[in-house]
Amino acid sequence: MSKAFGIINFAGNHIRVDGLQSFRPVGAFSFLGRYRTIDFPISNMSNSGIDYIQVYVRQKPRSLTEHLGTGRHYNINSKRGNLQILYAEHNQIGDVYSTDIAAYMENMDCIEDIAFPYVVIAPSYMIYTADYSEFLKDHIESGADITMMYHSVDNAKEAFLNCNTLNINKQKGVLSIEPNHGNAKNRNIFMDTYVMSKELFIDLVKKAHKMSSMYTFFDIINEECTELDIRAMSHRGYFAAIADFNSYYQANMDLIDLKHASDLFDDKWPIYTRTNDSCPTQYFEGSKVTSSVISNGCLIEGTVENSILGRGCTIKPGAVVRNCVVSADVTIGRGVHAENLVIDKHARLVRGKRVIAAPEKPGYIKRGDAL
Repeated sequence: MSKAFGIINFAGNHIRVDGLQSFRPVGAFSFLGRYRTIDFPISNMSNSGIDYIQVYVRQKPRSLTEHLGTGRHYNINSKRGNLQILYAEHNQIGDVYSTDIAAYMENMDCIEDIAFPYVVIAPSYMIYTADYSEFLKDHIESGADITMMYHSVDNAKEAFLNCNTLNINKQKGVLSIEPNHGNAKNRNIFMDTYVMSKELFIDLVKKAHKMSSMYTFFDIINEECTELDIRAMSHRGYFAAIADFNSYYQANMDLIDLKHASDLFDDKWPIYTRTNDSCPTQYFEGSKVTSSVISNGCLIEGTVENSILGRGCTIKPGAVVRNCVVSADVTIGRGVHAENLVIDKHARLVRGKRVIAAPEKPGYIKRGDAL
């Protein structure tokens, strides 16, 4: 049994995924056809023995709450475990008062009632796997006040621009946290993942609330860097941050590559999600599918290349889908050519015969649209 409970925080105001975020929170984004982005942090917690989890939501909660349900599909212990969905009063992106600190303060009674001595905090917009039980063990053994997880990258000039970085000394102590300005390629990207005592967490939340109505938890941690013993722990394996539209597209496309997918998925570390009982995908005579990830329930009569299809998609004869991320229940009509696109749920491309975006700037077809 874990000594910690989990908190999955909503994406901050610095995260903006144009188009997709107008219909659901980042945690509810379809990922790789069959998952949602929130499946990864919840599965990490469940696999690590953390069965008491709070999920914070601030905008358009319906799709996320439907997906989470009771949490039973995440293998959370039904007797001692609990998946709590908690809401924030300030729910608009860009609202300066819509901070994680405000959400914690609104639900402080729910936090204070929890008996576990430690808390693991993880974001809803990052894709990775990690054993939080080892994270917690290392934190306790170190005697640190806070331990933060980071991932070292060599492409910080062009990627992770909406993320923060850790300035770390040789002893893995955190000296400061600062935004990634894209002025260096090698950076330690902060994964918005912390472990600390519940008592310290509550103290910091209340202190931040008193100092400023606009403070985030990140702000108070950064301010306390010189006062607290804050350590950093390195992460290995696949890592992606869904921080903007292009990073969402690229994270999906990266995982078509089996090498990248093998870094993320492990039979011994399952990623749980809500399933359905749709039929296997049917590939009709004349269809052609190469280098793609295809979910169940699809009907494919055309060509699919280097793309991801969600559940229940229909690709008509003569249609070409190339370099696309396609959500569930999308129809690509006869003779339609779709390329370099993110196609949202329930869209129908039947009249626009060529819908092609530039590879460096993928296009977006909004949910339920008909072209």
